[in-house]
Amino acid sequence: MSVLKITGLAAMLGLCSVASQAVPVFPESDYSQAVASVEQVLGYPLGSKISEPAAIKQYFEQLATAHPSRIKLVPYAESWQGRPLFYVVISSEQNLSQLATITQQMGQLANPQTINARQAEQLIANLPASVWIANSLHGNEISPAESSMALAYHLLADQSPQTTKLLSNTLVYIDPLQNPDGHHRFVSRYYATVGLSHSADRLSAEHNEPWPNGRTNHYLFDMNRDWISLTQPETRGRVQALQQAYPLVFVDSHEMGGDMGYYFSPEAEPYNPHIQANQRQSLQWLGENNARWFDRFGYDYFTREIFDAFYPGYGASWPLYQGSIAMTYEMASARGHQYRKADGDILTFADGVQRNFVAFMATIETASQRAPELLRNFYQYRADAITQGSKGEVRSFIFPAKQDLAGHTKLSAILTEHGITVGKATAAFKACGENYQIGSYVINTAQPTYNLIRTLLDDTVPMDEAFISKQEQRRANNLPDQIYDVTAWSLPLMFNLPVVRCNRAVDVATSLVSTVRILPGTVTEPQARFGFIVPWGDMAAARFVSAALQQGLTVKSSDLPFTHQNGQRYPAGSLILSKADNSPQLAEQVQQLAAISGATVNGVDSSWVTDGPNFGSFNVKTLHKPNIAMLWDEPSNPLSAGSARFIVERYLNYPVTAIRPAQLLAADLSHYQVLIVPATSRGNYQHALGSSGIANLRSFVERGGVLIALGNATDVLLAGDSPLLSSKREYKVREGEEKKSEKEIKVAGSVINTAEEYQQWLLPEKADPDWVPGFIARANVDQQHWLTAGIPATVNSLYVGNQVYQPLTIANGRNVVSFAPAEQLVAGGFVWDENRQQIAHKPLVMVQAVGRGQVISFTQEPNFRAYVDGMHLLYINAIFRGAAHASPLR
Repeated sequence: MSVLKITGLAAMLGLCSVASQAVPVFPESDYSQAVASVEQVLGYPLGSKISEPAAIKQYFEQLATAHPSRIKLVPYAESWQGRPLFYVVISSEQNLSQLATITQQMGQLANPQTINARQAEQLIANLPASVWIANSLHGNEISPAESSMALAYHLLADQSPQTTKLLSNTLVYIDPLQNPDGHHRFVSRYYATVGLSHSADRLSAEHNEPWPNGRTNHYLFDMNRDWISLTQPETRGRVQALQQAYPLVFVDSHEMGGDMGYYFSPEAEPYNPHIQANQRQSLQWLGENNARWFDRFGYDYFTREIFDAFYPGYGASWPLYQGSIAMTYEMASARGHQYRKADGDILTFADGVQRNFVAFMATIETASQRAPELLRNFYQYRADAITQGSKGEVRSFIFPAKQDLAGHTKLSAILTEHGITVGKATAAFKACGENYQIGSYVINTAQPTYNLIRTLLDDTVPMDEAFISKQEQRRANNLPDQIYDVTAWSLPLMFNLPVVRCNRAVDVATSLVSTVRILPGTVTEPQARFGFIVPWGDMAAARFVSAALQQGLTVKSSDLPFTHQNGQRYPAGSLILSKADNSPQLAEQVQQLAAISGATVNGVDSSWVTDGPNFGSFNVKTLHKPNIAMLWDEPSNPLSAGSARFIVERYLNYPVTAIRPAQLLAADLSHYQVLIVPATSRGNYQHALGSSGIANLRSFVERGGVLIALGNATDVLLAGDSPLLSSKREYKVREGEEKKSEKEIKVAGSVINTAEEYQQWLLPEKADPDWVPGFIARANVDQQHWLTAGIPATVNSLYVGNQVYQPLTIANGRNVVSFAPAEQLVAGGFVWDENRQQIAHKPLVMVQAVGRGQVISFTQEPNFRAYVDGMHLLYINAIFRGAAHASPLR
């Protein structure tokens, strides 16, 4: 058989420095010509061109077709733009022939309640190790996807004893491209900028992507933050696939800044306390072997810095709470063909491809060598979890069936998708001294997913006290903190759903909850003589009104709660559809809308109410079908724009028109009733829009438009001599005596009594508040305003950043949602104490009438990562009820 042989360190060093190479480089490789290389299939050498998603798929399809006994290709999802997501599994012929059996046996090992310890040991003795290598979750992180082809080629083509041995007891799963839409966006735009030759200059267009860059998926989500609420189809499919395979080791391969080298485990502090000691030991093993191989190749690397293991929403975190070992690999990115580093060295795309490949091979070797230990630790993690759940301080979580049926349905479905067993009580029951209705949701924690349950459902996962103390010291020295992401993510808090934690397992008959997030709604009295009422207060009702307006139905909404003569009390915002206002087919239309939206619809024979406004009152507004526009380009934050659009389009199935800020300079906006301004990530709208754009915004509102600003986009409402919102953004509170003017050469003497006073003197007089990495803040709702119809008395919001705004005076507008007092503010997570004091009582949502229109500010993102579900209805109220409360000339 014809082979290509690569031997010795000299061969490694000679080939690793070239711009591209025909094959990956690994010592003693013995490549069979029977396996097609990247160049043979795609027409260019490995590492010489950034491959499009279609080309990557083509290569793996060729391998799977040519070598079906060694590699299997499995589709698992489809992106928003219709691109397939798939993984391949590669192993020896014997292992792959038994893949179904191995998968079934891993499922047994993952469920210790179904097997005893002796049976588990038998499985451990015979099962292979497994490694899942996931690549390019961020679409502009280009080398991992290419490295996946290098790895697949090597594993199939290399005839050396070392690779044969690895595959004899290891399954290698390769997910080559986790974000094909973002990757396509990057590749097509990158090559559109290339001229006669590739530039290494970081100032070149090649290295500066246009908005939005390729990092995110179609809806501009950072999918490395989506593993908690599973909002995107790519993430949902991947989670389902992982729960079928249960890989022992999961690698999430990324790229970082081009000057940074290579990063692998162990991770930085802090660690999530639900990560177990033997998992941390395994991360150490993997890091040490990676380092051994990197030393052999002469590659620099670093560990235990920057990338922590606290937030559970990363790809490199989620598998840890299933009992696997998961970690991030980060390669310095050329972000193109070549990149000049700060030290003058040139980093190439091929460098990244090769170094990832070496890290992957080192990881597979560790898994192969440690197979029995990894299997035993996986089983023990899940067995111990059951014991912890049966003996711990929280043995059950109970969601009372009182309100927000749509929210309960969605949350329980998401938890089920995570592999958590959720039951819905089929009878009333008593637990921990309280009575609960039929339909309440119950999660007993004696499950293999105990640590995931606690991580997702506790209000706060505590950070290490020593780590917090270190961060306070850094702040005192004017250094940035080392908290990498948000410090709170409790799903019950973010859904704004009450949950009871009980120290006893609940004993009640339940039906298992499925992964269906929207259940069909109901219509009582479909032949009612007057019409129908839809209680307002959840996303099912929001889906109903969205579909009803798009079908041309006439829908009214009450600003105030009312009691119908049949005795039922309806909250503010409830929808009214009369037969007199609609077609003779109203009953059939309503039944269809209830089925697809999940809404509860009540038929009524009369319009008579015994309390609250009658349906002809000025407190009952007709909802119009608004045309919605959204700013969509620099300086908008892509994440803010994407999630704001996603919630309207995908949760409500309602279209949004994206408009670039440049169009607003003189655009005729009369076609639109609502304009949404996302938060900014760099720059500001005042600069982007200029005086003419700001004037156009004012004209839009004065003529009867609704202008909604999200997060720090509130600043544009405060700009100019005639601001649209009568608030101000606050500087940091400075305690103690004010500093004297710096223009004076000499000032009166002063005494600094404490270290705290000294720190205050170090601050500038007008400093912004310190940055808050992210906590869940409690806020109080003014329920007497039309904007808060159907909203409970308190809501929870993610608070990220450092913007604090002054309340509106009563003469100018209303602070319809305000942050709670300082002692009640923190619902979950961690915040600096001085920020807690300053944020208290400040506005979360403000509304001000301007001319015939409305200006609405959400000072924090209501759509943050699309997972603060408890804020979504406020956002939807701002759009649909805001348009109903504006007075455009029609």
